[in-house]
Amino acid sequence: MKDYVIATASTCDLDQAWLQEHNVPVISYTFEIEGSVSEDNCTDAAKRKIFKAMRDGIFPNTSQITTYAYYEFFRNLAEDGKTVIFLDMDKAISSSYGNSLNALEQLKEEMPAADVRIIDTRCITIGLGLLVRKAVAMKEDGKTADEVTAWIEANKMKIAHRFMIDDLQWLRHGGRLSNASAIVGTLLAIKPLIYIPDDGTLVAYAKVHGRKKATHQLLEDTLKNARKENNEFVITHSDCPEDAVKFMESLKEQLPEETPVSIYELGPVIGCHVGPGFLGIVCFTDERKQ
Repeated sequence: MKDYVIATASTCDLDQAWLQEHNVPVISYTFEIEGSVSEDNCTDAAKRKIFKAMRDGIFPNTSQITTYAYYEFFRNLAEDGKTVIFLDMDKAISSSYGNSLNALEQLKEEMPAADVRIIDTRCITIGLGLLVRKAVAMKEDGKTADEVTAWIEANKMKIAHRFMIDDLQWLRHGGRLSNASAIVGTLLAIKPLIYIPDDGTLVAYAKVHGRKKATHQLLEDTLKNARKENNEFVITHSDCPEDAVKFMESLKEQLPEETPVSIYELGPVIGCHVGPGFLGIVCFTDERKQ
């Protein structure tokens, strides 16, 4: 069986320790705070840096990964003949996806036999992370590259994402929310709820008055959309770990005891666009629904 590697980008928001333990190569996005550029390296230090700045009222910026950076990343992985399965956040969220395709075209000119599979995951943040974790588990269980690729394509649209934004100003600043103007509230207590449809965009589907009510509806909506059996839930947050733990406890009360539930914190690149106080949850679904 031909050897292969599963690679991803830092926007999977998995911890650096886990990625290193499972030999998952990562290409990093960058973020900028008042002219100082840093790497999103999946470490806690990078997260603390950006969320402190945002709580201090600073608007950070992020940069897409260049075609050249992707080219170097793919070339280093493919030069020993291994197949590469690469998972990044979906193309509707970042133009970096197009750069990765351009990089692959350049690589093919130099290395025609290179087998690099770039997948449009239609997932972001820990939804992408869940997809990566499942793919890695299959690889470690002895599945072939073709089997893993087929599973990803068959299941990437079955990961449901639901998010609660504490303050819409960050999404408006980054321009990532397709219907931001329709969801803006005049009260600071308005909390937009967001989901990702099949096209991979961010869509606000409700605005709820108050954080407590918003987290309750977030939980209800997630459970309505969740697959009933053999599921896994992953909670994510930005600089509000206590809220994430409380949300996990409420979720577990509604689930069979054996259902896996874990918590990850957002990395700097996604965190830059949603701000502190964000709560999100992903799980498997039979069909993504608003």
